Amino acid sequence: MIAWPTRTLALIAVPLLALGAGACAKKGELVIDSGVGVTALRSSCPTVGVPNYTGDVTLFTAPGRTDAGAIDVVASMTDLRSQCSESTDKIYTAATFEVLGRRTDVRGARQVQLPYFITVVRGGSAVVSKRVGTVTLDFADGQERAQGRGQAAAYVDRAEATLPADIRAKITAKRKAGDESAAVDPLNEPDVRAALARASFELLVGFQMNEQQLTYNATR
Repeated sequence: MIAWPTRTLALIAVPLLALGAGACAKKGELVIDSGVGVTALRSSCPTVGVPNYTGDVTLFTAPGRTDAGAIDVVASMTDLRSQCSESTDKIYTAATFEVLGRRTDVRGARQVQLPYFITVVRGGSAVVSKRVGTVTLDFADGQERAQGRGQAAAYVDRAEATLPADIRAKITAKRKAGDESAAVDPLNEPDVRAALARASFELLVGFQMNEQQLTYNATR
């Protein structure tokens, strides 16, 4: 399995669930004047994204070569979109993405199959599941470019993605100016941070690469 830096993910923004706040408050802020706590919490839906260095892949004409003269096919993931359904005890997330490919030698029709991974990660590092899919690029004779589409989906247990009641109460507890608690951001408290991590899931997609390909991406 290829490892990736989980703290440098290019992620789609997480939807926020408003809990009621003053008109001038921003989501996630700690509001004191209106007597409320944090104005918003993240959704139970997993974030969806592509880990760094896995959204592009380069194929070479000969094993061991990584110079520009040996580049065969280059492909990139783009237009990653997702939908999430929270209507049942199993939260379902589906994602689609486009793959844009370009080849160096345009002679003849050619089909290129590119494997990609679909991984669910909990708390930023714990891999819950992993599957591998394939995107097919069909190059016509004389054609330099081709495009394909991939898809990913995953279920997450709602109970595991939901913050415990006591943690939610601590985050949203009303705070008044002058109180000791008003100077403390509950999101920085160790038990709250740990609970947020346990309830946080990510659906990650990227090209399934060998160590040489991943190293090439990280160092080029």
